Amino acid sequence: MQKSSFKILIAEDQAEIVKFLKQGLTEEGYNCVCAKNGIEAIDIVNKETISLILLDWMMPKLKGIEVCKALRSKNFKAPIIFLTAKDTVEDTIEGLKSGANDYVKKPFNFEELLARIETHLRIYHNIDDVLELGHIKINDSKHQVFSSKIEINLTEKEYNFLKYLMQNKGQVCERNAILEHVWDINFDYDSSVLDVFMNAIRKKLNLQKDELIKTVRGVGFIADEQ
Repeated sequence: MQKSSFKILIAEDQAEIVKFLKQGLTEEGYNCVCAKNGIEAIDIVNKETISLILLDWMMPKLKGIEVCKALRSKNFKAPIIFLTAKDTVEDTIEGLKSGANDYVKKPFNFEELLARIETHLRIYHNIDDVLELGHIKINDSKHQVFSSKIEINLTEKEYNFLKYLMQNKGQVCERNAILEHVWDINFDYDSSVLDVFMNAIRKKLNLQKDELIKTVRGVGFIADEQ
């Protein structure tokens, strides 16, 4: 399932945090909607299909904990993650008892928050950890790659490169985006390294050039079964 099929509600009144979260989650491929107070958050949930909520505890008009209780009373079942500066055991217990699935203390690390989001989405929406592309299969939970049911040993970077392309199957992945997501490089860098890794991946998977994974000249790569 593509990340773009998930809609995350960011219910937070601090503009800088909203901007930071929306930019980061959008870059990861998620759809985002935002609410600046508790009443607006409930209104959005009533009108749209929300996959997960990032909920600030101290929301104007209606506090986050009251929003959480109200949504759960209306049978809203998608994951709710509290974002809060409160950090006592009592606060944590109160938040979880109100119906939240998780509790992240501010200031938070975005990568950790992202991992929690992915975990809750996978559990609630029953996302299969298996990615498929023709005769190629990735079992991400076991970190295994198969080609025609034969397990293939890839290096960590080869694995993450292939996984990124398969996660975005049918879409052209630009070279800069691959370098950023797989190599964590956010500056100008010689992207010819990608061709070296792609040649190694194709050789290990016994792929002919442009079979299943096509090179888009001057742009990047696309995983496509057509």
